[in-house]
Amino acid sequence: MSLENEQERINTQIKLARLVKRREALAAQLGGDEELRALSMESLRGTIRQLQEEIARYEAHCGRSGETPRVAPNPAGP
Repeated sequence: MSLENEQERINTQIKLARLVKRREALAAQLGGDEELRALSMESLRGTIRQLQEEIARYEAHCGRSGETPRVAPNPAGP
C-alpha cells in the first residue's frame, strides 16, 4: 500500500503510535505464553516497520512539509 494524501499519512501515524504502544505493553507483560508473546512481538515489529516505510516514502515524495509537490510551469508556454 502507498499513501495517497495527507489524511492517509495522518491516519497511518495514528495506527503506528497505537502499534508502538501495544508492542511496549506486550514487552512489559510478565507471565503467559512466552512463545506466543515472541511471535506477537515479531509481527508487531514487521507491521511497525512497514508503516514507518510508507510514511517515509510519502514524505520523501511530497517533501518534508507534507505538501503535494508543485509542478514547474512549462517554459514553452501552454
